[in-house]
Amino acid sequence: MNDTADKLTFTRPDDWHLHLRDGNAMRSVLPDTVRRFARAIIMPNLKPPIVTTEQAAAYRARILSALPAELAGRFEPLMTLYLTDTTSPEEITRARASGIVQGIKLYPAGATTHSDAGVTDIARCEATLEKMEELDMPLLVHGEVVDPAVDVFDREKIFIDRVLTPLLQRFPGLRVVFEHITTREAVEFVQTAPNRIAATITAHHLMLNRNALFTGGLQPHHYCLPVLKREMHRQALLEAATSGHSRFFLGTDSAPHPVRDKESACGCAGIYSAHAAIEFYAEVFEQAGRLDRLEAFTSFHGPDFYGLPRNTDRISLIRESWQIPEQVELGEEKLIPLRAGEHARWKLA
Repeated sequence: MNDTADKLTFTRPDDWHLHLRDGNAMRSVLPDTVRRFARAIIMPNLKPPIVTTEQAAAYRARILSALPAELAGRFEPLMTLYLTDTTSPEEITRARASGIVQGIKLYPAGATTHSDAGVTDIARCEATLEKMEELDMPLLVHGEVVDPAVDVFDREKIFIDRVLTPLLQRFPGLRVVFEHITTREAVEFVQTAPNRIAATITAHHLMLNRNALFTGGLQPHHYCLPVLKREMHRQALLEAATSGHSRFFLGTDSAPHPVRDKESACGCAGIYSAHAAIEFYAEVFEQAGRLDRLEAFTSFHGPDFYGLPRNTDRISLIRESWQIPEQVELGEEKLIPLRAGEHARWKLA
């Protein structure tokens, strides 16, 4: 990474966890990602979900066709399939052979937005997981239990004990990405796990603790799943992200929702950060005094873990204050982006 006091230039990063939606909503938010990232792992939880390789190929084509002319050829969507109780080993074989599917997403049924079709019991997926292990197809995990007896702030920690640890004992060769981790326990799990286990960390979980949900009143635009945690957990995530450890890498989990779906009697979980994602990460690393480790976290660790080539082009950030918009277009509606109306300290050149 080449940098001065007022400019950072480094290898173009990738986003290893992204929600794009579809149709006009996707067309609205896609440029924010493409201006910053060369590739992104695309989440499959549409309505209906992307459960076959054929559907993934069609969704990929829609993404590419939605790129503005000036951004055409600058972005590669990395597709995923939505794991269900009935996903077959044969579908995993097709996915691996396609060359476009990079992972299979595990949503415990009911764990988060659009997860109703998710897995009800991981034991029902045993043959499919065996095929994934055989073909080295990564399992991308939303790591929360859905047991109503478990406190919402403990769902990730309990998932490690009840689901993830037994799963890895049963399938020792399975490659797993523990996505959007939020707790000290998850950090410690990845640090002590074999090299086949990695984790993504969002900008919002690095920037906010659970007080952000309630400061000045209930803040629906800070509601996400996994939910924001205590300050001690944010500090653990910050240390992991900036440590240089090769199995922690960038995944924004940027999730666009219209204002009406956030500010409602049953608000959707999700934070939109794609409009300034790499700028937010730069702020976090600078505050930690570890800007020299930003490039590895954003641009090297992810492709290395997935077995993909690192990008060869570069981006630059300049130290310039700019105001984040109060609202962002989302198809025919609007969304409230992370830190709406506030000022960011780094700006994409």
